[in-house]
Amino acid sequence: MSLCPLTPSAVLPTRQPPTDEELATGLIAGDEVCLAAAYHRWATLVHTLAWRSLGDAKEAEDVTQQVFLGLWRGRHGYRPERGSIAGWIIGITRHRIADALTARTRRSELIAAARETLAVLAPRGGPADATDAVLDRILLQQELAHLSEPQRQVLYLAFYEGLTHTEIAHRTGWPLGTVKSNARRGLHHLRHSLERHIQA
Repeated sequence: MSLCPLTPSAVLPTRQPPTDEELATGLIAGDEVCLAAAYHRWATLVHTLAWRSLGDAKEAEDVTQQVFLGLWRGRHGYRPERGSIAGWIIGITRHRIADALTARTRRSELIAAARETLAVLAPRGGPADATDAVLDRILLQQELAHLSEPQRQVLYLAFYEGLTHTEIAHRTGWPLGTVKSNARRGLHHLRHSLERHIQA
């Protein structure tokens, strides 16, 4: 039985929507109806805060989902005496935004490092380098072949077609988080593999 007076209000329009305190009580008790009501009440605010900080609508959507997933999983840690549920949700939002910004920085560093590594293997343009250039391309193709198909596809679209993570997600139909995960893992593997060959 739902502890959150949400469903009846759809049948009885005169009934008042649940208060913040009722939502908090229902959430702590594990009432999914209250989670849905909390999402309905605060998702727009969460998304707006994330979008303003990240400047990317898709990342803001990911943060919004993470916030309410975190709200549900961590509901037993909520203490009303420490502040309102709205304040708690905003606090979770700020943490998730900070996590997203940190992850973005790490991805940028990995991409920059991978590009530097790939630049070492790029053709140098002179006739004397023709043989080395061919060998380099073969080596790069071999290393790419060792990646999983999703990782290889994401890196190909990023490096050779210049697509962003969001554009790759649209092209492949994969969730943005999946694209980012494949890019991160693929770059990590490729970087270390190429560095081993360079040092050999």
